Amino acid sequence: MAATEAEGCDDPRLSALLAAPARVLLVVAAALIDADGRVLLARRPPGKAMAGLWEFPGGKVAPNETPEAALIRELKEELGLDLAHACLAPLTFASHRYPDFHLLMPLFAARNWKGTPVPREGQELAWVRPLKMSDYPMPPADVPLVAMLRDLL
Repeated sequence: MAATEAEGCDDPRLSALLAAPARVLLVVAAALIDADGRVLLARRPPGKAMAGLWEFPGGKVAPNETPEAALIRELKEELGLDLAHACLAPLTFASHRYPDFHLLMPLFAARNWKGTPVPREGQELAWVRPLKMSDYPMPPADVPLVAMLRDLL
């Protein structure tokens, strides 16, 4: 079967949505993995878009900033953690179309950092085993990353 004939790949509604112009938003996230193999999730606080959903910590990449530098900055600002560039391993990425923008999100894995995560922006934190991550409601862009992490961890 040709790729264009594959089941699920020929939905005209999806094709039209993905072909429409959209602002691309580059954000970066981390799968912080502790010594017990658990992954840190952060719950979006009230007042933010998608409040109450769980996500991988991270944030927006500023103009002229690399994803790695943005992630190191965001983890310091949000959680009080210090990470070295060498401790970030590119893992996978999410590419997801929301109604008003298209999100592109590299996900890095990190097992080494200095400090204990402290929620500095009103978010709730949870260390979660990979097999339990699907129990935590997440934004649509994060959901496919869970299966990837389960397979790798």
